[in-house]
Amino acid sequence: MEKDRPVPPSPSDIQLRVDSKRGATNVIHPVGGVTPPLPSSGVAGPLVYTEGKHFQKWFPWLIPSFVIATVVMFIFTMYVNNCPKNSATCIARFLGRLSFQPFKENPLLGPSSDTLQKLGALDVGKVVHEHQGWRLLTCLWLHAGLFHLLANMLSLPVIGIRLEQEFGFVKIGFLYIISGFGGSLLSALFIQTNISVGASGALFGLLGGMLSELITNWTMYSSKVAAFITLVVIIVINLAMGVLPHVDNFAHIGGFLSGFLLGFVVLIRPQFEWFSQKYASPGYCSTTVKSKFKTYQCVLWIISLILLIVGFTSGIILLLRGVDANDLCSWCRYLSCIPTSRWSCKTEPTYCLTTLAGNQLNITCSNNGSSEVYILPNPSSSEIQELCNDLCR
Repeated sequence: MEKDRPVPPSPSDIQLRVDSKRGATNVIHPVGGVTPPLPSSGVAGPLVYTEGKHFQKWFPWLIPSFVIATVVMFIFTMYVNNCPKNSATCIARFLGRLSFQPFKENPLLGPSSDTLQKLGALDVGKVVHEHQGWRLLTCLWLHAGLFHLLANMLSLPVIGIRLEQEFGFVKIGFLYIISGFGGSLLSALFIQTNISVGASGALFGLLGGMLSELITNWTMYSSKVAAFITLVVIIVINLAMGVLPHVDNFAHIGGFLSGFLLGFVVLIRPQFEWFSQKYASPGYCSTTVKSKFKTYQCVLWIISLILLIVGFTSGIILLLRGVDANDLCSWCRYLSCIPTSRWSCKTEPTYCLTTLAGNQLNITCSNNGSSEVYILPNPSSSEIQELCNDLCR
């Protein structure tokens, strides 16, 4: 009697074992299939594949490095700021050079705006007229205060480490930097009267990348609708908080859009059937899959790449020409701040005219015309700016 021939495993029986060099064993199976038990020695089991780079787990070191570098940069910023030398009053003066500017000048517990500008804050005037385009990137590593730093650096590991584990440091580092640049670019086009700092644009880029990665690799996920809804709600809530005053929501929007489009380009994964065919052990045959990616993945890749190139090119040209995007879109300012009876969205910087005669300092606010005389021996620029801010309130 003839023995039955072995039947090739169906897609739901296929199991992929990824033997990590770090000792961990990961199992990846098609959506909808039930994960069978791992085969033991000498016992027949499901089809086993060799390790594939598209599904290996990476050790996350870049995102933690970004966090450390940003914290070190904040400490250096406070050291350069040297509040006791440049201001009459400081918060936490026992910290010496690292003490914070007064609450009236910086309620976020941080340095003066002059220090931030000196170290590379985004200043549109300097970018356009003094050709300091590097500020579009250096501003990502600066933060306005301790509260600002904690909010961003506590969020970055939560969002970024999972992405780096899945896609590696090259792709996620590229996504982070380009998203931050996109956020700075949109911010520079719409907010041209104040300086801007912070990694929020890059953070929103990682959120955008998570969303586009879920969409472009849709068929690989189980519980994908729930994951999609949860992620969209998180993004909407965070963007909605950006309409409060003193928050640069244009950096958030620009970073999110950059990361969302870039995610379709760099976070794309091959379809499981192609991967199974490529890494199957010799002797097994399965359904031939010629295309590495599905058609909709390729369409999204092409469209996103075109939009990225057009968007960044147009934005850079408009910025270098000194165009104020508010003149092109009069209602867009409400995307960053919605005025109410409780707060104002006016963000004009304060300017004062000063005259110094001996120890007598006369300050006149250019914004409201108020004038005051102070007795100060050798006042510093930071002290004068602090008095100007108080006078113009």
